[in-house]
Amino acid sequence: METRHCTSSNEMKRLTTDELRNAFLVESLFAENEVKLTYTHEDRMVFGGALPAGKALKLEEEELKTAFFLERRELGIINIGGSGSVTVDGESYFLDEKDGLYVGKGKKEVLFESANGEKPAKFYLMSTLAHKEYPTAKIGIKEASPVHLGDEKNSNKRTIYKYIHEGGIESCQLMMGMTLLAPNCMWNTMPAHLHDRRSEIYLYFDMQEDTRVFHFMGEPDETRHLVMRNEQAAISPSWSIHSGIGTSNYTFIWGMAGENYSFEDQEPVDMKELK
Repeated sequence: METRHCTSSNEMKRLTTDELRNAFLVESLFAENEVKLTYTHEDRMVFGGALPAGKALKLEEEELKTAFFLERRELGIINIGGSGSVTVDGESYFLDEKDGLYVGKGKKEVLFESANGEKPAKFYLMSTLAHKEYPTAKIGIKEASPVHLGDEKNSNKRTIYKYIHEGGIESCQLMMGMTLLAPNCMWNTMPAHLHDRRSEIYLYFDMQEDTRVFHFMGEPDETRHLVMRNEQAAISPSWSIHSGIGTSNYTFIWGMAGENYSFEDQEPVDMKELK
């Protein structure tokens, strides 16, 4: 498990491009027959990927210093690859592409398996600290309620699917969902906003080999950017905006953790404040 420590907004102002990427960008989340995880001290989130190609993979405790991974944690899973299953303490849940699963605190064994090793599942994982147990629950993308936002005129026509949130699958603090941009639309989360009491992780995917997303971050008057490829993730601290534009349309998974459990805590940033 890789560890990323917190970086303050004042520190970020002095970072080189490489230093910025080392602090906030995770370039590789999936490796064949591995569970790859990153621990960020931003709200103590753990995120990464499981890619089972020919054998089942187990979510191990790694470096959490607990008896098992979910002893004091909860877990969100979204499959972005071929079909597969997640088995939680002996009960299996089948996930097609873009289906999601919530696993509550206290579950001792989580196994990942692909239906077809030649087209393996890619399970994106995000875990946060939990104070009580909520039931494990699956939500398929066909069952998720879509929210349609934006328009082609502003190049931001998109559909948001909320998986784990206050009006859907209940959790302690984890909120998780997916945004699909329409063809010829490349902007997300602009005008920008902040979550002063929540940190966030962005995973960009459904991208071609030669396309890129420019992920904007930083305080509104001191912005920076990360140039990101397919299936890479950005850590977004609570003091940072999080917005992006691609060279083509793309999909991203957003996951949040922190003190608040409501979308209403957004703090809009006026366009004239951005620098």
